[in-house]
Amino acid sequence: MRITEIRAVRLELTDSLKAYVQDKVMSLEKFTKRYSLADVDAELDKTTEHHQKGPVWRAVLRLDIPGITLRAEAITEDLYSAIDQAKDDLKRQIVKHSEKVSA
Repeated sequence: MRITEIRAVRLELTDSLKAYVQDKVMSLEKFTKRYSLADVDAELDKTTEHHQKGPVWRAVLRLDIPGITLRAEAITEDLYSAIDQAKDDLKRQIVKHSEKVSA
């Protein structure tokens, strides 16, 4: 599994933020071992410049594996929790797809 790109829109992509995304995404590697190719890209975004409170942070993770593309998106009040929620949703989709293919 490899991370092809981490993009930040309307926010600065710091080294610590990039490391956090890499750590969370690479924790999914054990679920993608059965696929010869698994590429992930991440997009982090502030959905609005006008609001300072509320669900304004968005994280989108897209996983390309042979035959399918899985996409998870989360919008929350905290960027780190958005990353966590998107990762959890992507994990759920990977497990569901693996069970479907195995059956």
